[in-house]
Amino acid sequence: MSTFPKKTEVVVIGAGIAGTMTAYHLAKRGVPTVLCEKGRVAGEQSSRNWGWIRKQGRDHRELPAIIESLRIWEGLEKEIETDIGWQKGGTLYIAENDDDLAYFESWLGHARDHQLDSRMLSPDEVDELTGSEGREWKGGLYTPSDGRAEPDKAAPAVAKAFERLGGTVLTECAVRTVESAAGRVSGVVTEKGTIACQAVVVAAGVWSSLFSGNLGHAFPQLKVCGSVLRTKPAPLITQTSVGSPGVSIARRQDGGYTMARPGSSYFQIVPDSFRYFWKFLPALNTSMKPRLRIGGDFFKELVRPRKWSGDDVTVFEKSRVLDPDPDPGTLREVLAAARTNFPQLGPLEIAESWAGMIEATPDAIPVWSGVDDLEGFYIASGFSGHGFGMGAATGLIMSELVMDGRSRFDLEPFSLSRFTDGSKLELNAR
Repeated sequence: MSTFPKKTEVVVIGAGIAGTMTAYHLAKRGVPTVLCEKGRVAGEQSSRNWGWIRKQGRDHRELPAIIESLRIWEGLEKEIETDIGWQKGGTLYIAENDDDLAYFESWLGHARDHQLDSRMLSPDEVDELTGSEGREWKGGLYTPSDGRAEPDKAAPAVAKAFERLGGTVLTECAVRTVESAAGRVSGVVTEKGTIACQAVVVAAGVWSSLFSGNLGHAFPQLKVCGSVLRTKPAPLITQTSVGSPGVSIARRQDGGYTMARPGSSYFQIVPDSFRYFWKFLPALNTSMKPRLRIGGDFFKELVRPRKWSGDDVTVFEKSRVLDPDPDPGTLREVLAAARTNFPQLGPLEIAESWAGMIEATPDAIPVWSGVDDLEGFYIASGFSGHGFGMGAATGLIMSELVMDGRSRFDLEPFSLSRFTDGSKLELNAR
């Protein structure tokens, strides 16, 4: 761990992709910044996601930011002089039926508004792109300029680049709470001591709502558990990340494929599920159709303190890295779908499987926001499965909010206050 600093200008909480990118963009501006992580860099969802970095299928409100994010990602390896597995291979969604085609066609309207290179593919073009022969798909939606990176490499590489710019990374150093004076941030209390600062960015993934709630700034956020596998090396059929019925696949640097199933994640039923029930109810009536599951976490969270002081040992110290078990049934179905949809891959063997906790908001778009009544306190969370690809833009956005008080992007749809000011939430249902 780096030497413990007594003061800085900004403290970023959480060393996933959102936090490391925020710290990095601040350091590029010469801002003294400390990045605090309760466990290890990218220990949770930032190293457990699919690695997709896509414009395709994004909610229209996210498109300006993801366009900029892709621009940053594309030049990041050269900028930080580190391999992160960047590959501009595009994204393909395969249509199984006419409803899929209709949805893809409707989304193309947003793509045209932003002059994207997205287009519809014929069945023959889908076969050609995926190395198939005579597979009777209806067609597909394709965005060739999309990309991917290796999740286990990206955030650690950005954290190292941040350190080279003079930033400080503190691992196994949980932030317990934020101190304030006269309505503005004055410091953070960590398990190792207090750091005086002028601003705090909470980019703590599924922990963000609990942390900020202790300060009176909770927001509706629930956990979703997703299972993923990677295969042993298999034939290269495409460099494109492909979403198909029952399975999505992406080529890896090691010659295998990362595989998961869209819509297979489980909402964990915990006390917050009841606390935020009415906020999340619209999501239950859409094509999202989240699956629900109750387990031991319910009872752990039922007795978990929701208020604490800087002198208390917190859950953040007791749970350094969330490491949920993958769902074996889901992964069997994923592998079976891959063998059916892509027989050209030949025999497939699982090399590794894992699960990760994704933080979700009621409208499935993130929070990039300051908060009322506490100047200098900011939240970057609730990415609802979009956080990795959006990470580069998140860093830029949060650095602008902290230093300039505003961003080049319209952040009104992403404000924390949308959940409490009576705004009608527009659900990103796909």
